[in-house]
Amino acid sequence: MKEGIHPEYKEVTFTCIGCSTVIQTRSTGGDQSLAVCSSCHPFFTGKHKLVDTAGRVERFIRKYGSSGTGSPPPKS
Repeated sequence: MKEGIHPEYKEVTFTCIGCSTVIQTRSTGGDQSLAVCSSCHPFFTGKHKLVDTAGRVERFIRKYGSSGTGSPPPKS
């Protein structure tokens, strides 16, 4: 590698604003803060909620059923 052309790769601290988790890693930038991290993000914690705007989930369940077989329920 050529001398003097690469940025300094140093220890930095990322701090989560949501849960105050501190993550130590290496980067070319300085210390930073995160809005959410993997410890408090709803997708990773299992608290992810479906946002159903117009009843799409209920309409799908009514049309195809919730049995999970892939075939529509019998029509009455």
